[in-house]
Amino acid sequence: MQNDNITLHVAKSNTADITDVNFTRYDEISGRSTYVSDQHTPGNRDMFSITRSLPKRAGNFKGVGKSTFKYTVDRSVNGVEWGTAIAAPIIIEVSFSIPVGCDIAAVLEARQVVVAALDDDTLMDKLNVQLMV
Repeated sequence: MQNDNITLHVAKSNTADITDVNFTRYDEISGRSTYVSDQHTPGNRDMFSITRSLPKRAGNFKGVGKSTFKYTVDRSVNGVEWGTAIAAPIIIEVSFSIPVGCDIAAVLEARQVVVAALDDDTLMDKLNVQLMV
């Protein structure tokens, strides 16, 4: 089981300046835990959830373990009507499908490729802001 309190070391501006963001377990059900930050309120979400599903064997294949990390934070954006602002969520979800028995070093290497892509501002800005693929 994950810890009840998790501190993430976040480079909010993608610089060397690191901010610790503390999350506390808010809810737990079978296969899922939800954590909220100190900034979280019912009308202003700042939370993440982690989920997992157990592998299912298929013949000689031991199956795939699946897990997901989902982060949700509300931000103010301009509404359709001029001069109005509304709260809308930013949702980022990363999912994993890892064959049972896969070497941890191979999983780490694959995860680092994804971390590098997420940390590449040129790639991510074109994808998420300019909607270019």
